[in-house]
Amino acid sequence: MYSKILVPLDGSDVGALGLQQALGLAQALKSKLRFVYVVNDYYTVMPYFEGAFAGDMLARVREEGRRILHEANQAARAASLNSEAVLLEDGQAEIGARLLKDAGEWGAELIVMGTHGRRGLRRVVLGSDAEYVLRHSPVPVLLVRGA
Repeated sequence: MYSKILVPLDGSDVGALGLQQALGLAQALKSKLRFVYVVNDYYTVMPYFEGAFAGDMLARVREEGRRILHEANQAARAASLNSEAVLLEDGQAEIGARLLKDAGEWGAELIVMGTHGRRGLRRVVLGSDAEYVLRHSPVPVLLVRGA
C-alpha cells in the first residue's frame, strides 16, 4: 500500500510534523521516502532584499534546503528507512505545481506534508502550497496540521 512516499519540506515546524508522520508511516508500511525541498526564484524579483542581493539570497536558500534535506535523510537512516533527498529548482513556477511534477516523475503513491492551516485573508495573501497539492494531486495526500 504506499511503497513510495513523497515528503515536501520547508524547514518550518509544521514541515517537521509532516516529516515525523511520514517516518512513522514508512516504518509501518516499509515504504521508500523521497524528501523534497523546492527553491523558488521569488527572491530574484527584488534585486535587493533586507541587505542581501538576490544572488546571495538564492545561495542561502539553496544551502538551507540542503541542510534540511540532509537532516531528514539522517532521521530516516536512524530509523533504518530507505530515503533519498532532492533539491528542486524550477524558476518562478508555483511550488505546489513543482511538487506534483516531481511526485509524478518519481511515481509517488502518497504525499505527506505539513500545513499551517491558514484561513481567510492570511491564506489569500500568503497562499497555500498544501492546498494546491491537495486540490490537484492525482495521488492521496496526508496533510499534517500544525497547532
